[in-house]
Amino acid sequence: MTNIAKAQPKLYVMDNGRMRMDKNWMIAMHNPATIANPNAPTEFIEFPIYTVLIDHPEGKILFDTSCNPDSMGAQGRWGEATQSMFPWTASEECYLHNRLEQLKVRPEDIKFVIASHLHLDHAGCLEMFTNATIIVHEDEFSGALQTYARNQTEGAYIWGDIDAWIKNNLNWRTIKRDEDNIVLAEGIKILNFGSGHAWGMLGLHVQLPEKGGIILASDAVYSAESYGPPIKPPGIIYDSLGFVRSVEKIKRIAKETNSEVWFGHDSEQFKRFRKSTEGYYE
Repeated sequence: MTNIAKAQPKLYVMDNGRMRMDKNWMIAMHNPATIANPNAPTEFIEFPIYTVLIDHPEGKILFDTSCNPDSMGAQGRWGEATQSMFPWTASEECYLHNRLEQLKVRPEDIKFVIASHLHLDHAGCLEMFTNATIIVHEDEFSGALQTYARNQTEGAYIWGDIDAWIKNNLNWRTIKRDEDNIVLAEGIKILNFGSGHAWGMLGLHVQLPEKGGIILASDAVYSAESYGPPIKPPGIIYDSLGFVRSVEKIKRIAKETNSEVWFGHDSEQFKRFRKSTEGYYE
């Protein structure tokens, strides 16, 4: 009898460009003024936007969807103030649909899309995935729809993006507050981080045969500096106590499962990742 080798999951890190913003959004009060330094400078920093594709034998899984290609510019979906505070720059190669195309993957091939949360740099291309089940935290989904109903044109939730989700009649699955450790496929679990950076944050625990454990934390932890110690909350935050609880939970899971934590926007960590144009993790 011949042994048929079992297909192994492959994990691809897709580079979707760069965003800039005041560092105070990433690390709140990182350089406060004092008597000795009454005009402490602010700092405009640049950081990566990325998405993760898991090509799994049970179906293709996408974690986050970056910014929409139509975000910036005079006719862009983002409001003028949002564009000036959080400018996104990306070559066409960096657009999500082009990164997928490089891997010979079409949007309709994706089985599950995990929306860690619904901010402009994580949910901008959800509209493309009309065949997939879009998985999101129930509080995040509810909050985003409320910003849409209020016709909010500035901020982290983009009216034009949400409008496209509604018009494309996406297939949503909401994760309840008390749901956690939801098995999506062999070695893939959805982690419920609850409220913190946003109304409802989701992460992914990925166990790869060779690489081992990875926690995709998204903006539950922006960077190694956020992770600490000490834990440093961001300036963009909904629930500061929830944020700290999320980080403590991630630390615990990382220790228990001997997993790496992949932060949402850490420039130094991102440089070390093997990008989808170079290969994959398995």
